[in-house]
Amino acid sequence: MNRHADVYLFGQVLGTHSFLLKDGFLRPDEYSEIGEQYFLPGGETGTAATVLDSLGISVKMDGTWIGTEVAPMLKAFYADKKVDLSSLCFVDSPGVMDYVVIAGLVRSPMGRFQTLFSSGERWWSVPKEEDIMGCGAAAVDPYFRGESLRAAELCLRHGVPYVTIDCPHDSPLHRGAAVNVVSRECTGEYYPGLSPEEIMEKLMEASAGLSILTQGGGEMLYGRKGEPVRRMKPFDVQVRSTLGAGDTFKAGCVFGLLNGMGDEELVRFASACSGIAISRFPLPLHPPTLEEVRRMIS
Repeated sequence: MNRHADVYLFGQVLGTHSFLLKDGFLRPDEYSEIGEQYFLPGGETGTAATVLDSLGISVKMDGTWIGTEVAPMLKAFYADKKVDLSSLCFVDSPGVMDYVVIAGLVRSPMGRFQTLFSSGERWWSVPKEEDIMGCGAAAVDPYFRGESLRAAELCLRHGVPYVTIDCPHDSPLHRGAAVNVVSRECTGEYYPGLSPEEIMEKLMEASAGLSILTQGGGEMLYGRKGEPVRRMKPFDVQVRSTLGAGDTFKAGCVFGLLNGMGDEELVRFASACSGIAISRFPLPLHPPTLEEVRRMIS
């Protein structure tokens, strides 16, 4: 790989155990049959890296420390891909994993993240300036406290536009972002009782970048400061699994940013990526290709 990848990603890189159920979601005291199960790369950054590679983009990623149970799978999975793992920190512990039960539109993730974050110990890397210099675009997950802020600051210092996710309007990450994708889960936490239009007003006023509000299968809202809010319906697809839908949307935004897309084109491209992602399982083994995305858009 070249010294500088097309894109730099900083954030959650996990081993995800996914279980697709055959006959609907779990019910108390009832047996559920597993249709398919996998152990594959996950996390907001891990999934985005997989999707961007499938779209023809080279990636340098960093973030979560990788443990002994995750490392062999991760290294084998990315061995034939344009995803550079050299900045990741490999440690002598099992590593961070999550477990996701899925049935169509419904999924339930499980893990030990509350315990990890409350430990007071850092279990992620410090972003490296040399990884960011020379990249065409980046994505920064907001979960790693001062290190996430440092990644964003380094992007701004070196003129690398970045995408972030689920940052409220008063966050430094939002203020500096080229694109901030805010999900329905985030608005429920930060903006209870506010309408989508009221939330967009706050987001757009606080940043010169593009703010996007996604609402699951509902209409997306997007816009910039000083402009009217625009709307777009997501693509109509048959849903097999929603796991990774938001991460794939983020990857689509990074691709659009890297390729100089206008706002409407970028949102439509990201939506098409996400639409393809939810129509298949497991996503890491069947990520959207550029040809598929263009075909869906056309």
